[in-house]
Amino acid sequence: MTDEFRTPLTELRNRRSAKWRTYPPDVLPLTVAEMDFALAPPVTAALRAAVEASDTGYSAAAPALGRAVAGFARARWDWTVDEDQVTAVTDVGVAAVEVLRALIRPGDAVAFSPPVYPPFFDWVPEAGGRILEVPLARDDRGYRLDLAALEAAFATHPAAYVLCNPHNPVGRVHGADELAELVRLARLYRVALVSDEIHAPLTLPGAAFTPLLTVPGAAEVTISLVSASKAFNLAGLKCAAVVTGSAAMADVVRRFPPDARWRTGHFGVIATVAAFTDGGDWLDRLLRHLDARRSQLGDLLAERLPAVRWHPPEATFLAWLDCSALGVDNRAREVFLERGRVALEPGTRFGAAGAGFCRLNFGTGADILDQATARMAAAVNG
Repeated sequence: MTDEFRTPLTELRNRRSAKWRTYPPDVLPLTVAEMDFALAPPVTAALRAAVEASDTGYSAAAPALGRAVAGFARARWDWTVDEDQVTAVTDVGVAAVEVLRALIRPGDAVAFSPPVYPPFFDWVPEAGGRILEVPLARDDRGYRLDLAALEAAFATHPAAYVLCNPHNPVGRVHGADELAELVRLARLYRVALVSDEIHAPLTLPGAAFTPLLTVPGAAEVTISLVSASKAFNLAGLKCAAVVTGSAAMADVVRRFPPDARWRTGHFGVIATVAAFTDGGDWLDRLLRHLDARRSQLGDLLAERLPAVRWHPPEATFLAWLDCSALGVDNRAREVFLERGRVALEPGTRFGAAGAGFCRLNFGTGADILDQATARMAAAVNG
């Protein structure tokens, strides 16, 4: 592996993003889902060209964004996307809220499955809905959709279910059979599906991602949310896409506020088009690097923190660590921060099911991961 995915810590500390400005400089932050790498060269070139041309006006996403999303989806997942059914939005969070606003009435129930990305708990009330939690099932193999519990919940007729696939924080790539059953239940009980697929490009070796809209029958009940922001580290540039596959769901998107199109970042569109069009080779190298860091983390945990349990994620650069043997609630996270000066995400941010867990971001270099786990072990054993 080359040094392409190793940025010196001294350089990282010069960054002004939230990851590097939230904690004092003696803390190693393995928190927010932001990677520690240089941008993909095609993205850098596209942004540099825009700056040099003083091309900093309002975004005009169509038709380039639709074409880029469709090409990437076809190449990666054999998913045929209609370019005309791709709508630019500010980010996946904004997309989720606007989709829910268009789908539900005030007070309607909206279901999702914790432990899950913390903003899910905010999106539903922001859209005027009422949260209906249907936790993931967990056994010795890890986490998966609890289809029996979902059927019981769908029988109460929530307006929508927000799927996280791949699932953050547990790293689960939901299987095609699971998704087919989810679609069957949604059609049976008339529950709209909103699929957050932001981590799909980060599906790691050994797993296969199934876009929900490729499942037979899904198009009539599903709206998918996609973005290059996680895989290509573009969160601050503000661009994502809403994808539909039927006239009925396209009509839902047409109910977005008229000014929504102007809230998407121009640089976000430029970077996303470059990433999806020309970033495939870089992404393949990134996935190999993340696969190596996943293996490294497993070895380091076994050697230095054997009380911490985990199921290696099938996607993302996020590790969901069961630290319950080290204390209740967020105690382990507090020890890692206070004594070890390593910041992780507290498990309770992901819902009550996250008590005793921490989320660790391994989207970094081997040296930083080694240093962080050494500090964590010293904090626990010292």
